[in-house]
Amino acid sequence: MPLTLLEKIDSPADLRQLGRAQLRQVADEVRQKVLDTVSQTGGHFGSNLGTVELTVALHYVFNTPHDRLVWDVGHQTYPHKILTGRRDKMHSLRQLGGIGGFPKRDESEYDAFGTAHSSTSISAALGMALAAKLKGEERKCVAIIGDGAMTAGMAFEALNNGGIAHDGSTADLLVILNDNDMSISPPVGALNKYLARLMSGKFYTAAREGAKSMLRGAPPLFELARRFEEHAKGMVVPGTIFEEFGFNYVGPIDGHDLDALIPTLENLRSKKGAQFLHVVTKKGFGYQFAEADPVKYHAASGKFDPAEGFPKSTAPAKPTFTSVFGQWLCDMAAADERLVAITPAMREGSGMVEFHKRFPGRYHDVGIAEQHAVTLGAGMACEGLKPVVAIYSTFLQRGYDQLIHDVALQNLPVMFALDRAGIVGADGPTHAGAYDIAFVRCVPNMSLIAPSDEDQCRKALTTAFRQNHPVAVRYPRGSGVGVPIDPALTELPWGKGEVRRKGQRIAVLAFGTLLHPALAAAERLGATVADMKFIKPLDTALVLELARTHDALVTVEEGCVMGGAGAAVSEALAAAGMLKPVLHLGLPDIFVEHGDPAKLLSMCGLDAKGIEQSILKRFGPPLQLVVSPAAANG
Repeated sequence: MPLTLLEKIDSPADLRQLGRAQLRQVADEVRQKVLDTVSQTGGHFGSNLGTVELTVALHYVFNTPHDRLVWDVGHQTYPHKILTGRRDKMHSLRQLGGIGGFPKRDESEYDAFGTAHSSTSISAALGMALAAKLKGEERKCVAIIGDGAMTAGMAFEALNNGGIAHDGSTADLLVILNDNDMSISPPVGALNKYLARLMSGKFYTAAREGAKSMLRGAPPLFELARRFEEHAKGMVVPGTIFEEFGFNYVGPIDGHDLDALIPTLENLRSKKGAQFLHVVTKKGFGYQFAEADPVKYHAASGKFDPAEGFPKSTAPAKPTFTSVFGQWLCDMAAADERLVAITPAMREGSGMVEFHKRFPGRYHDVGIAEQHAVTLGAGMACEGLKPVVAIYSTFLQRGYDQLIHDVALQNLPVMFALDRAGIVGADGPTHAGAYDIAFVRCVPNMSLIAPSDEDQCRKALTTAFRQNHPVAVRYPRGSGVGVPIDPALTELPWGKGEVRRKGQRIAVLAFGTLLHPALAAAERLGATVADMKFIKPLDTALVLELARTHDALVTVEEGCVMGGAGAAVSEALAAAGMLKPVLHLGLPDIFVEHGDPAKLLSMCGLDAKGIEQSILKRFGPPLQLVVSPAAANG
């Protein structure tokens, strides 16, 4: 059987050997490869189908990897991976030991910058462009950023810096705005294709710069001409704001039209300075199910039949922690009219769809702007409202200064619902909630609760909401253990843990959902297990009591060991002058890779078998526990 065109492309150099007329077939084959891959591995879907033609055009026009492509967010890079030597590895996408779902510098020389959090591409590409300028290297640097990522202040900070450098010059930087929130009708598309090619071509540039040069001697006429050009462009393209940043704006053009993309990119490749290209794409382009419902087809959670589309969703046998939060949010909003909810562009992911429908006036989606989300909540709290900021653990990292300065320092009652705490699986280290325990518990006025099951999660949320100071509740992705959920808005006893199993010699202090593998390990070891529930305030009385009645303590948490909940236990013992051996179990001092969450927890020694083996390795069989002086400090 003869090879397809895609099977002949092992690198972008092979792509550049093809004729322009062959590229449409390449794009079709890449789109089919994305469909075939995601239907087997799961992963981001609509965004990748929407960037196929743009990816083909970029690698066809630019000399990658010498020229740098920086893809914002990074979940739109499956076509890029297919064309850059990873076509035959796509079956391992997001699987343990396989290729990642985002660009990774250590995976390929074509991945110029690791991206997974939004709105970083312009800053990174600008840094590369300035480095090339300083080193005297002829290199093109391109940032491809989605329209959603343009809601973040960081993108505009980079634009502000990129248009005019500190010395008044500009770097050779091309920013491509991938706008997939609007459509171009055929007549408008044809007009914009013509305008884009005209405005990016030599005639337009020469005429514009020549006119500016001639009129500089007459400042009033120059200013009049500048304003006329600005407003004339604003009449046909939404580019005025980018021109004000110092970029030459081109577009919008149809991002699925290779005959528009390639000549425009070729024109822009030859230009110096800061360039801005606006392309319009459609999420899920070329796949009818994804085009019809781009939100649903943003990502596939598992395998599906491409001919049938995603299977109809059914309620999981056990509720997810996210759904528990979503239901609690609606119930608490009905009970307390002061509640307002804030999300940085994660309505679906944080379980807030129903709340948005029922309480639209109290729902605030601020876009990909985590810093603003936190301070917005602080401002609302100043006026007597009770804001709930629903945010992934990994994304709160981006609002850390605001957490400290705007919320905690002023002791404002902002509640944080930290979804995706701990291991997240296929999205890998960029999305893992590994550090929130360490970075929240060290902040004065902050409290942190780690519920161990669904019912406790609902109670923890209620408890946190009713405090008059900032509190965070951390909970993992996925389902709980299936315990019945009390529909009442009941609180937990503040700052109190609970002994769940009484044993001898060794006491295991579990924080969060790792309580359950800890209980399983304790059954085999005959150990005591405490469900600590609160990381801050720590139940110090319970810690000291367990230390007095046991020979050794073991702490278990789904977060980094350094600075984590276990460290809080050791600090409490030290403050009380108690010398007791403590074994800390948690996420190791590495970035845990992508893969199946259960396998990753097992690799980290945080399943029941791993916890048991770690205890036996450190202390030996429970009846023969011997503690050496060297081990006394843990």
